Amino acid sequence: MIAAVLPTYARIDLEFERGEGCWLVTTDGRRFLDFTAGIAVNVLGHAHPYLVDALTQQARKLWHTSNLFRIVGGERLAARLSAVTFADTMFFTNSGAEALECAIKMARKYQFASGNPEKNRIITFQGAFHGRTLATIAAGGNAKYLEGFEPALPGFDQVPFGDIDAVKAAITPYTGAILLEPVQGEGGVRVPPDGFLEALRALCDEKGLLLVLDEVQCGVGRTGKLFAHEWAGIRPDIMAVAKGIGGGFPMGACLATEAAAKGMTLGTHGSTYGGNPLAMAVGNAVLDLVLADGFFDHVNAMSARLKDKLGAVVARHPRVLAEVRGKGLLLGLKAQVPAGDLVTALRAEGLLAPAAADNVVRLLPPLVVSADEVDLAAEKIEAACVRLEEASKPLPAKGAAE
Repeated sequence: MIAAVLPTYARIDLEFERGEGCWLVTTDGRRFLDFTAGIAVNVLGHAHPYLVDALTQQARKLWHTSNLFRIVGGERLAARLSAVTFADTMFFTNSGAEALECAIKMARKYQFASGNPEKNRIITFQGAFHGRTLATIAAGGNAKYLEGFEPALPGFDQVPFGDIDAVKAAITPYTGAILLEPVQGEGGVRVPPDGFLEALRALCDEKGLLLVLDEVQCGVGRTGKLFAHEWAGIRPDIMAVAKGIGGGFPMGACLATEAAAKGMTLGTHGSTYGGNPLAMAVGNAVLDLVLADGFFDHVNAMSARLKDKLGAVVARHPRVLAEVRGKGLLLGLKAQVPAGDLVTALRAEGLLAPAAADNVVRLLPPLVVSADEVDLAAEKIEAACVRLEEASKPLPAKGAAE
């Protein structure tokens, strides 16, 4: 008999009762150091009092009206994000996949409005993850997610991640945009080569293409700047964000320049819940804290500390770990053992971390993680390595001295 909840998840048998900062507590009182953070969502940790206060204050006043009416909190959040990003305008959503859907529609509509309706194809990259809708699984191109949902939505041409020559070769008279994650998360915490984003920006300018970024996982301070593309000093035309922007409350946004958004006129897009008063109250509260003086300095300091300690762990346990990769507090451990085994061993040590492609385990702590918690995480990772090494030792021969 099928479960009442559609069985599309292989859920771990842990039931959490509450969260406290970087910690989760089960109903039977066990404490876990949370380096999953809802898959890079809880950037300010669990039950942050500032976010709790913002949400409850708004909940006492107004939950939902509809986008038929003005939502002042959304107008304020949009103005604040515009002031600190490349964007002139934005559309609020409930999720990252919806933000990507808006971005894809916007890119196609831009070329249509520019008199180039044939330019409806988008170059994407192998290893990408853009969501679970029909459009976003087609953009990601992962056969595992496409199986059974064919025919795939047409309009996407995939090339190897980080290969600028492959991008150039893939451009045709029908290409209208390039879409990528500045750091691939689900794809294995892969950082592109130096100069790659700059080369894409120049290529888009040369060919009249839009540069569309997916910063759903790597944005909102995760890499040590507000958005990951800022490290390259470039400006996209369109950008999808979610996860961290709501700090745990479901929300996302599609940001754009005025030029890129020119085709998105009255009635071309919409959302029932997107940008409702509850989400906007939390989004503004998240921005208050993320933009506070010293926030990114803290992220970068904790990143450097964690990378240094992880490098030492990798060196001591080469049978279990191969390398540390990533940027900021979007880090990955490339494993020599099955990543699932490492995830299980970490959980046995009281550390929660999710796997990714390329046999990688991601480390995605809340961005407010402390130095002591970073040190403790490194200790737990080392203990998990020892646990796996002990488990792989051959049993002593029968009759051998004990």
